Amino acid sequence: MIFNSLQFAVFFPLVLLLATLLRAHVMARNVMLLAASYYFYGIWDWRFLGLLVLSTVIDWAVGRALGPKPVGDAATKEELARRRALLVVSCVVNLTILGFFKYYGFFASSVVEGLKHLGIETNPTLLHVVLPVGISFYTFQSMSYTIDVYRGDLPPEKSLLNFALYVAFFPQLVAGPIERATTLVPQVQTQRRARREDFYYGFYLICWGLFKKVVIADNAAPIADMVFSAKNPGGLTVLVGVYAFAVQIYGDFSGYTDIARGTARMLGFDLMENFNHPYFAVNPSDFWRRWHISLSTWLRDYLYIPLGGSRKGEGRTYLNLMTTMVLGGLWHGAAWNFVFWGIYHGAILCIHRLAQPSLDRFKPRTALGGTVWFVVRVVFFFHVTCLGWLFFRASSASQVWQMVSAVSTRPHFDRGVLNDTAILTFLCTSGVMFVAEVVQYCSREYAVVFRWPAVVRGMIYAAAILAFALFGNYQGVQFIYFQF
Repeated sequence: MIFNSLQFAVFFPLVLLLATLLRAHVMARNVMLLAASYYFYGIWDWRFLGLLVLSTVIDWAVGRALGPKPVGDAATKEELARRRALLVVSCVVNLTILGFFKYYGFFASSVVEGLKHLGIETNPTLLHVVLPVGISFYTFQSMSYTIDVYRGDLPPEKSLLNFALYVAFFPQLVAGPIERATTLVPQVQTQRRARREDFYYGFYLICWGLFKKVVIADNAAPIADMVFSAKNPGGLTVLVGVYAFAVQIYGDFSGYTDIARGTARMLGFDLMENFNHPYFAVNPSDFWRRWHISLSTWLRDYLYIPLGGSRKGEGRTYLNLMTTMVLGGLWHGAAWNFVFWGIYHGAILCIHRLAQPSLDRFKPRTALGGTVWFVVRVVFFFHVTCLGWLFFRASSASQVWQMVSAVSTRPHFDRGVLNDTAILTFLCTSGVMFVAEVVQYCSREYAVVFRWPAVVRGMIYAAAILAFALFGNYQGVQFIYFQF
């Protein structure tokens, strides 16, 4: 089931009604929400519910077996070794399931190709493994629980029902945000009563998220698809296609997050912010504080810092950055373009770290100079990000090279690749998002429209309804991150 479907338009109001009626009965509400979440997920392919349940039961049992973190005399070598073994069991089981379903074909075919280049011909029987939707998200979320219990950051959850709902909560199950048990489990455990302002804000998030998906992202998608499927496009055509994909992936993924947070808020739950105007980033570190925040903080807390972070010298810091970003790229998908995308982002993080002392010495002396310098950095880094999106979207390294070469050697526009109507629609819809992002960023308030006069709000709502009617794509196009 997807958010931009008629099914969900029927499903969610029913769940909301039942949750409201059961708000005083925590266990009954959780049973209903878990059943709804399993239905939401199982409607894709009920067979993969088994994987979700297996991961849930194993990590809940491991958490119970870990118990509270031992201190003092209880922290014997035997006890510490037992707890480490339990944590290893959780990580191995989760990563084995994730590795088999997501990476088996990639690694197997890569080995075959590698042997072929060495002159060794092999004809293995490769399995055609179907990728369960959302497996990367709920696997990381479930693993973070056992790691946090092992570290002593939260006590083990006694109720399998509560833990199962934490893992499978339908608003964020398929494409995040990747929630932490330290914040979501306490919300599952207690009575949640959505206030009137929660309904208003949640409904606003749902509408804005749907707008970003069906009006903005789904109108940018045809532009990107046509350019990336064209043979030898000109340089200006390539730029339009890359800009379109930058708009598409942001509108698509942040739109999903808005809808997830909105539905959760109306149910009385508060999910973490996953995007904070990432295209206003001025450097790579700033970008990862704004883009897919739940993943970047997960990689920081459970991979980068345990590897040593920046505590073991400059050389080790750069190695840790590259390792984290390469694995973060591979998390997105089993293909070399995601690996290259991770290498690219790791490289620019390292370059920025090297250049940071010099950049810090340059500080404009006037407010106008500071504003100009900020705009220059934003525009420059937006194009650095777009180059990364080229790696992300391209089907091969040769296509990346071909398109980069076209920008520098053949800077012309192909009238036969893109039609005027598609371009005009893209410019109009992406322009709306640009204006909204600027207003939200400058006001530092996501729902700034709530503070405006009723007449202005009415005009904006009417314009949004008109845009939905004229430009909305209601064919139920899947969200991009469902494939991850």
